[in-house]
Amino acid sequence: MGYQPESRVEGRTGPGRRVPAPPAPPGAPPEAVRRTSSRGDVDVVTARAAATFEPVDRSAAAARGFVRDALLGWGVPEVVDDAVVLVSELVTNAVVHAGTAAEVACLREQETVRIEVSDRHPERGLPSFANVTLNSDRYADPDGEGGRGLLMCSALSSSWGVEYAAGRKTVWFRLDLPDQRPGTRYALPSLPGGELPAADGPVRVAVVQLDDHGRVRHWNADAESLFHRPADAVFGRPWAELARWPQTPGLGLGDTLRLARWEGSYAVRGGDGAEREVYGTHVRLRDSQGTPTVLCVLVREADRAVLRTPGTSAETTATAVEPLDLLVGPVSPDDLPSLLQRIVERARDLLDADASYLLLTSEDETEFELRAATGLAGPSRRFARLPVDAGAGRFDSARLPAVHEDLAVRPAGAAPLLDGTELRSLITVPLKVEGRLTGSLGVAAAAPGRYDNEDALRLQFAADRIALALESARLGELERLRRGSLSFLVEASDLLAGTLEHEQTLALMAQMAVPTLSSWCAVYTTADTAAGAELAFVLHEDEDRIDALRALLDKSPAPEAVPSPGARPWTAPAETARALGHPVGPELGETVVLPLSARNRVIGLLVLGTRRGLRFRQEILELGEDLSRRAALALDNSRLYSERTATSQAFQRALLPPELPKIPGVEVEVFYQAAGEGNEVGGDFYDLFPIREGTYGFAIGDVCGTGPEAASVTGLARHSLRLLAREGLDAPQVLTRLNAAILDEGSRARFLTLLYGELTPREDGSTALSLVCAGHPLPLRLRVDGQVDQAASPQPLLGVMDELDLTAEELVLAPGEVLLCVTDGVTERREGRRMLGDDGLAEVLTGCAGLTAGAVAARVHRAVERFAPEPPSDDMAILTLRIPTQRGN
Repeated sequence: MGYQPESRVEGRTGPGRRVPAPPAPPGAPPEAVRRTSSRGDVDVVTARAAATFEPVDRSAAAARGFVRDALLGWGVPEVVDDAVVLVSELVTNAVVHAGTAAEVACLREQETVRIEVSDRHPERGLPSFANVTLNSDRYADPDGEGGRGLLMCSALSSSWGVEYAAGRKTVWFRLDLPDQRPGTRYALPSLPGGELPAADGPVRVAVVQLDDHGRVRHWNADAESLFHRPADAVFGRPWAELARWPQTPGLGLGDTLRLARWEGSYAVRGGDGAEREVYGTHVRLRDSQGTPTVLCVLVREADRAVLRTPGTSAETTATAVEPLDLLVGPVSPDDLPSLLQRIVERARDLLDADASYLLLTSEDETEFELRAATGLAGPSRRFARLPVDAGAGRFDSARLPAVHEDLAVRPAGAAPLLDGTELRSLITVPLKVEGRLTGSLGVAAAAPGRYDNEDALRLQFAADRIALALESARLGELERLRRGSLSFLVEASDLLAGTLEHEQTLALMAQMAVPTLSSWCAVYTTADTAAGAELAFVLHEDEDRIDALRALLDKSPAPEAVPSPGARPWTAPAETARALGHPVGPELGETVVLPLSARNRVIGLLVLGTRRGLRFRQEILELGEDLSRRAALALDNSRLYSERTATSQAFQRALLPPELPKIPGVEVEVFYQAAGEGNEVGGDFYDLFPIREGTYGFAIGDVCGTGPEAASVTGLARHSLRLLAREGLDAPQVLTRLNAAILDEGSRARFLTLLYGELTPREDGSTALSLVCAGHPLPLRLRVDGQVDQAASPQPLLGVMDELDLTAEELVLAPGEVLLCVTDGVTERREGRRMLGDDGLAEVLTGCAGLTAGAVAARVHRAVERFAPEPPSDDMAILTLRIPTQRGN
């Protein structure tokens, strides 16, 4: 800059203070400008780049791109972000608030980068204070000269200042360059420099526009001069007739014209018959009507540096050596692991390396995953994760190609994947698709200083060629994983919903996790006590190791049942194995714990583990979280079902007689089944109890409905029968009192069908019975000859009318005869419209002549089960009384 400052305001945030330098001495080259600081030392400007931006909205974006390209071209990416932020703010202030063009100058100094942003505002006056060092907070007045831009300069730069001259203001700032890491440098394409043409006349730039069919529709004056063809002679002719395309493997002329952008060399036939070598750039675009066209910008081959983009054409990296080709053989997008492994092995072989690895970014682009490696040992792990840009153990030089000449002089952890190895030299190059970081490729050798900048650029060119193919294969893999995950979760949900058994649910959880998600799995359950988590189930993909793994987990402290979502690492098994020398220890890889949370509480823990040398992929951990949520709900449902079943069983045991009394001269057999799977509480009941010496009461009844409501009336009826019968009341009186007790329940009352009787064995071997059948299915008597008849008459049921007229019916069972009493769950067994009924039951009973009471009950039950394929929908009770013959049968 060649101006004399009339006034100057400076800020200082770093050590030391520098002031703007006087004009450069006349004739000094721009790459060696010297600036003298206030301390008398000299800053040598090794490179300078400048540009002017008009006062339009897009100028800030253009300035950001200019500064970014300049700093990356100088190989100082460490300060790019801060510089871009500050320039964007300062240029915005100039073009929006000052309303003038902004001049941006970047100067590369020995230890710093200085950036100046100047604008011209004729009405801007000078401040009344000059040569004053200001406190940044006081100067950052949004209504004053500094504003937000100077506050940001104060926060981000090592030093900054504002300089005023007549009609001009310049804001400058310096950014200190970090110390170069020992043994590491960024590999960047060299600038054209000496390759620029030394033209003895004007450089002709031919502009040829082609339509979508490859025919010439525009031909400028430079094209006429360069190819000695007038425009009217070529208009409408196919470009393929004029261009001689090189006969080399790859894209043909027609293919390149369909690309969005292409750059390279070929020949064009001139009007004089000579072929002229040209270097061109093809850009495909659409005109104002939306019709595709191709714009060809061409120069002589000797003038190629005018068009060539540094680092993007093959010649940039292959001038001295042949470019690398990392893709050999057919590419199968469905086999990404094999493709990645082939790439790392070929990269290792082509660069004569000892090891190579390839990392791919996670979906959120914050982490790298190690997806393929060769020649690595020690701490390297498949699917190991490294932060991309920040954090401990981050992957170094992720976004630029870099040459690490000697890792031995780097601090520990600088190259995490190579820690613990003998590898000294390393090249890392990024994989990018449309400017987005998708991965990184590394090649390493044991000898230091093995690779140079040229090797890194060759590898970068090869990585650029495979990046799109790899990203396409990776997206295909992710899509397949998502589809597989959805299928897996649907199947898991169906399996978990298909059982309510607690132990079976635990087993299903582990079986779904192994081996789909992990090599082994353990399930812990947590009780309401303070005892902590308890190991409930263990599964290993190798069945021979299940017992050893369980023994190790029994000796390891159980994981804490914390409710925080997501997987967290668990090192207790590995630590216990090392302490005890357990044989399973060396086989353990990464281990994570997932909480099983249901209904706002942790009811268990799902532990997943891998084999040694493996780590979990992020997609697998996310799938494990989804499984844990579904499994937790299923586990809690099975727990609740088990508790309800246990309660029902206890309740039913209280409603049924604890045991049947032995009656001399009478065989007794009962069968009871409540409706519904696992439901042990119903409305059907039976009872057999002593009333007085030699006389016993028996009853079988059915309360309207099933479940706990019916069971409450069942309990009332059974206990009332015993109390009333033992008071000396006969059968009609007992049922009349029971009817009154049921009606006293009010809205909770339910009608009840009941068969009640009293039996008294006689000395002649027969048994006398007194029966009342109150609305209940009539009892059937099986005679010795197989004849079946009804043993009672129907009378009103209980719980409906206040006044009942009940009559006892007398019956004598002779030896060998059977009395069968059932509830309507037997007679009303249905298959479609067909019902077993009284006749069907009588038919079944006819074939039971000569059978014991137990055999009769079993045959009746079997007939009911076989009558229809569906499970019974009603409670069922069977009471069988048989009088043995004199021979004791």
